[in-house]
Amino acid sequence: FKGDDTCEYLLSSGRFLGEKVWQPHSCMMHKYKNSEAKNCLIDKHIAFIGDSRIRQLFYSFIKLINPQVKEEGNKHGNIPFEDKSASIKVDFLWYPEVNGSMRQRIKSWTEAATAKPHIIVAGAATWSIKIHNGSNEALTQYKINITSIAPLLEKLAKSSDVYWVLQDPVYEDILSESRKMITNEKIDAYNEAAVRILNSSSRNSKAKVKVFSVSKLIAQETIMKSSDGLHLPESSRETNAMILMNVYCNKILKPIDGSCCQPRPPLTLIQKLAFCFFTLSFIGYLIINLIHRNNYRKNKPCTDLENGEEKKPAISTPTTSTLEMLLHSFCKLGLIMTYFYLCDRANLFMKENKFYTHSSFFIPIIYILVLGVFYTENTKETKVLNREQTDEWKGWMQLVILIYHISGASTFLPVYMHIRVLVAAYLFQTGYGHFSYFWIKGDFGVYRVCQVLFRLNFLVVVLCIVMDRPYQFYYFVPLVTVWFMIIYVTLAIWPQIVQKKANGNCFWHFGLLLKLICLLAFIFFLSYSQGAFEKIFSFWPLSKCFELNGNVYEWWFRWKLDRYVVFHGMLFAFIYLALQKRQVLSEGKGDPLFSTRVSNVLLFISVASFLTYSVWASSCKNKTDCNELHPSVSVVQILAFILIRNIPGYVRSVYSSFFAWFGKISLELFICQYHIWLAADTKGILVLIPGYPMLNVMVSTFIFVCVAHEISQITNDLAQIVVPKDNPTLLKRLLCMAGFFSGLLLFSAIQDQSRH
Repeated sequence: FKGDDTCEYLLSSGRFLGEKVWQPHSCMMHKYKNSEAKNCLIDKHIAFIGDSRIRQLFYSFIKLINPQVKEEGNKHGNIPFEDKSASIKVDFLWYPEVNGSMRQRIKSWTEAATAKPHIIVAGAATWSIKIHNGSNEALTQYKINITSIAPLLEKLAKSSDVYWVLQDPVYEDILSESRKMITNEKIDAYNEAAVRILNSSSRNSKAKVKVFSVSKLIAQETIMKSSDGLHLPESSRETNAMILMNVYCNKILKPIDGSCCQPRPPLTLIQKLAFCFFTLSFIGYLIINLIHRNNYRKNKPCTDLENGEEKKPAISTPTTSTLEMLLHSFCKLGLIMTYFYLCDRANLFMKENKFYTHSSFFIPIIYILVLGVFYTENTKETKVLNREQTDEWKGWMQLVILIYHISGASTFLPVYMHIRVLVAAYLFQTGYGHFSYFWIKGDFGVYRVCQVLFRLNFLVVVLCIVMDRPYQFYYFVPLVTVWFMIIYVTLAIWPQIVQKKANGNCFWHFGLLLKLICLLAFIFFLSYSQGAFEKIFSFWPLSKCFELNGNVYEWWFRWKLDRYVVFHGMLFAFIYLALQKRQVLSEGKGDPLFSTRVSNVLLFISVASFLTYSVWASSCKNKTDCNELHPSVSVVQILAFILIRNIPGYVRSVYSSFFAWFGKISLELFICQYHIWLAADTKGILVLIPGYPMLNVMVSTFIFVCVAHEISQITNDLAQIVVPKDNPTLLKRLLCMAGFFSGLLLFSAIQDQSRH
């Protein structure tokens, strides 16, 4: 740990992921778009001063601002560039040697009354080696010249960003005869002199000239692709220009996936209050624990010295109180949240960019599937979508989604489309599970609603506070929460139709179908009325929950992407429970779900449908077009999977306990991955052990899974305390929670005002 400043890593170290993707050591590099570059460099003046290699870097840099720029004009002269729309001025100044002319130009900036360049990029040496035929006298003169320039550069560094670019190695085998004297040995000697002399007199870290040495590492890997052995290939120059852009712009624009050179964000008022709350919980728990230990010692049985028998105390050891359980849970949660903060906010641990390869996605998939099959057990019941089976389904889907995220597989469209089906399957289970509960139990009480909402939202609310992120950032939880409320309202409004009532009169089945048709019409209307949707969720305080980056478009996109699948889950549950009630299905152990002929036909259709969807998804060429079709067709593969999994009796009678274990904590796994397995809000990968990728994944995964499991237990414990079954007590708790969220909104408004 070298402090908050990761610029040193960005400028000096890194490695290639694949052939073209550069990974700085310990931090993430953002890929800047033209609009972002202009926004960062608006009203800025940048100067590149040096030889032909600096000229190449100059061209790559201005192409980040305007990709249409062509490399033309006088190669051995000054080249101006200006973007009038953003008032950006970038100049290349031809000074191929570190000599009196270069010194005079730099000195003019230090003495000028006009504004100095905001960024200065300098470097030269190969011409000195070439002109003087690699003589030692030239090296000595270079040291003298750079010694005279160094104080001027350091003076400029007090008000500007100054970079000295070290010389890249050459590919000696293909150098022309006129450049044969430029050897890597000579280049290393010149670089060593520059590093030793620059900043030798500077004690103020803010006035240091930044040494751009990372270009050497990039050149070592790519110089073999050079056309002349001296100049870098275009991809390497683009990487160097992107590094320069990250060094300067990350601290200004603060991109989520650009952790290099970003300072640690200051603690917000809400974060400070959360820290105080967890600290007080810890102190309170210690005090209560010490009191209980002291009482236990006082009441400990003592031995009667006369007859050797134990005398039992009159007072028995007190049981764990509700307050103690509450404080104990908050203590554990506080420690866990500290780990979250250190991983993804404190710049303590390293972060790296994702890099997708087919092997990084498919090999772990095969590995976990083998593990899942290995842990096969018999189910307690053999009904369709029984509890063990749904836990197993959630578990393997969650593991696949986790591998998808850490491998960066979203860049591969066929994988992306299949993962979209898995997310849809989660929502399908939401529709199926909640509909089944309300239909069978007929329990529309406040206790049930509060229990579900608490279990879904507790972790996300805590993370919004601790990690300073909006609720919509954890998009899946708002999605399942809203759909749960839609299911509840649809079934709870008059007339309340449940299975017990419908069994007495078939007319109620038609009434329920009418409700479902109205729900479908409502979904259809909202999906094609973006304006109405945005108006509904733009009202305060709903806007505080569903806005991201100042608008609700992201929420609209997420909702629309799987808009029909919850309805499909509800409809499937209704049809399945109706068939089950009429004993159409054979759900005995080892029995096929239907008659042999019907089962075989349905199984064939299901397999064909499953494969047809996979072929279609794999042939997708455009993500936008495929996303448009996805809401209507995703149910095909979901239903096909359910039938394949449940029609054969033996397959329905077994489940994977390995997958089911993960399924029980699937929600916590999905949310926790944002900060303690991935990094930079899912944009990168958390690095606890640098230099050992496999070991790092193993260690971070172990901690991540343990934390998710612990949070699941904490949530269950707190749900019993915070949401009691007693209605009067529950009402009081609801009033307390209303006060808590009102305070949260107030502090959030104060925070927003202070930021502006």
